[in-house]
Amino acid sequence: MSAAASPFEIGIFTFGELTRDAHGKPIAPAQRLSDILEWARVADQAGLDVFGVGEHHREDFAVSSPQVVLAAAAAQTERIRLTSTVTVLSSSDPVRIHEDFATLDQLSGGRAEITAGRGAYIESFPLFGQELERYDEFFEDRLDLLLKIRAQNPVTWSGSTRPALDAAGVWPRPLQDELPVWLAVGGTPQSVVRGGVLGLPLYLAILGEPARFKPLADLYRRAAAEAGTEPNRIGVTSHFYIEPTSQGARDAFYPHYAGYIAQNMPRAGRLDRAGFDAWAGPHGALFAGSPAEAVDKILWEHEVLGHSRFLAQVGLGGIGQKETLRSIELLATEVLPQVRAAIGQPAAV
Repeated sequence: MSAAASPFEIGIFTFGELTRDAHGKPIAPAQRLSDILEWARVADQAGLDVFGVGEHHREDFAVSSPQVVLAAAAAQTERIRLTSTVTVLSSSDPVRIHEDFATLDQLSGGRAEITAGRGAYIESFPLFGQELERYDEFFEDRLDLLLKIRAQNPVTWSGSTRPALDAAGVWPRPLQDELPVWLAVGGTPQSVVRGGVLGLPLYLAILGEPARFKPLADLYRRAAAEAGTEPNRIGVTSHFYIEPTSQGARDAFYPHYAGYIAQNMPRAGRLDRAGFDAWAGPHGALFAGSPAEAVDKILWEHEVLGHSRFLAQVGLGGIGQKETLRSIELLATEVLPQVRAAIGQPAAV
């Protein structure tokens, strides 16, 4: 489906960080997983389109298997699409991944998606006995196999990172005609070109100035055109927290977000309040303000990038559950309708 034929979708996602809460106490994994499922229920009930969870294999994250958490969410939701954000395909078996997400698709009534990515961390490579120096080779090889499994059953395939398959059946098949597979990229031109050539929808993780991603969006569409594939959809992901007023949102979120940056992005250095406010400005990457500001920023990014899906990363820095749920509800009830109305697109079905 091309971007022009798609409604503008808005959703939420999380990596399940176990950031210390406001009292300096680490959030327990069981509590964080319970929180995440409540986020999914509220997002679904409020009318958001997509719910995602990411994969990490570290002590400061609660989610190592997105498909397990998404299966739990499937049992507690009715309509929201369920996606990994991301599946670290380089260190995963594509046969197992397709089986798991096809099962999720059956359980959820056809709501499953896969977002394939390399991952921001490398801990899964030694954990699963793989050679880090073959990082690129593993991703390319296993993405090829995942797409082959999606398109064919039985599947015959050979590559360099796992044994070949000869007319192998991969079951179950999904309820959808085929599982949607998105490609998550970190900003490298080679990854963007790959998405365009393969005709895969693409996520851009906006952590710097959004405008600097325009050349990548243009490159993606150009690569698709040159390869003879139809340019697919672009999604944008950003850190997110909103309250009814801009000042209230920034005052509440700043200490949590500064702690998150210190713990998870130490190369960025200490984030002072002036830097935080600059990041949250009209053309900054951070969504931290009022619903009206979020609408304006999404629409501005849409003009620049032409994307048709926005995923908000919520719950960052140990901010409270009550505050996070309010932010999710405002995203659904105030931001989403205004964005769709401004773009002139119909509601998702």
